[in-house]
Amino acid sequence: MSSYISNICVDCADPWKLAQWWSEVLDLPLDPEDDPGAQEVGLSLEATGGGYIFLRVPEGKIVKNRMHVCLRPSDRSRDEEIERLIGLGAGLANDLRKADGTGWAVLIDPEGNEFCVLRSENELSGD
Repeated sequence: MSSYISNICVDCADPWKLAQWWSEVLDLPLDPEDDPGAQEVGLSLEATGGGYIFLRVPEGKIVKNRMHVCLRPSDRSRDEEIERLIGLGAGLANDLRKADGTGWAVLIDPEGNEFCVLRSENELSGD
């Protein structure tokens, strides 16, 4: 028997605000039982039964994440998704896209947590 990911926890200063931001990025609903003053706010990954949990912590982010998520756009190109996310308030931390179309970009969410945006399946298959 193996393990499975029950949830992914993100330490943050404002769980409600960061969960709302990721809710829009991932098109996932906020847990209806959570509220703006909660110490913990969840997003459900309905397909797996797991989810994201945003936890209020007193300290701010200090160093680079040791683990991060990589996003693959499902209905647009990598570059279109990067522009969408920047429009939502993400920052561009490291642009590793190459002239031949390969590569990815490292972005940061509103609290400075890194995540990557990869090429879409269509871009990988050459469609």
